[in-house]
Amino acid sequence: MREYEPAYQIQPTDCDLAREFRDQPFGPHSPDLVRLLNRLRGDSLSGKVVLFSSRRHSEWKLASLSGPIGPITVYDEPVFRDRGEAEWEVFKLRWQRETKIELCLD
Repeated sequence: MREYEPAYQIQPTDCDLAREFRDQPFGPHSPDLVRLLNRLRGDSLSGKVVLFSSRRHSEWKLASLSGPIGPITVYDEPVFRDRGEAEWEVFKLRWQRETKIELCLD
């Protein structure tokens, strides 16, 4: 498979978009945030962090994918009782994976 450079590159000024996501993880999202989310969600499946619903509609855990048809690894900790907090954690982890910089917001 040929490697390519994504059309949208995350910029340092995108911290405003991260704040927007933190405050409204389920939307509505601005067009710029949608672009950023598409970039973070479109990453390679191998090692991608996802949410695993360990108890339907009440408990979520982090998990990682090993590829398009490989097994999923579910982590015991942390356990989230609020889906918005879980989504925010996934956003931060994907941001760090993509930019190599920990997302620190004031």
